[in-house]
Amino acid sequence: MTDCLFCRIVAGEIPAERVYEDANLIAIRDINPQAPVHILLLSRKHLASIAEIDLADPVLMHTLAVAAAKIAVIEGIAGRGYRLLTNTGSEGGQAVAHLHFHLLGGRQMGWPPG
Repeated sequence: MTDCLFCRIVAGEIPAERVYEDANLIAIRDINPQAPVHILLLSRKHLASIAEIDLADPVLMHTLAVAAAKIAVIEGIAGRGYRLLTNTGSEGGQAVAHLHFHLLGGRQMGWPPG
């Protein structure tokens, strides 16, 4: 999609600091980090949110989870803990209508999060 910010980042039209990539996703550093480690895992396939994933996409969800665990090790947060989340819709806090997950770590996370 030409008007989607994350599609443009995935396509390389907008620069971003990539920390990981595979056939299904890319992972970049968030430009407005909310924790010492804040990585965005972006689906290469444009889906507006997790609400658009169905049984035809189990590989994508598996890939996202495995990539997040690998990145947590690389970033040095796997042993202490981290948060992996996605926001869906305006009330869920989703700012960009493109499936992505936030990997946050390097500090104590509070609960409830919102």
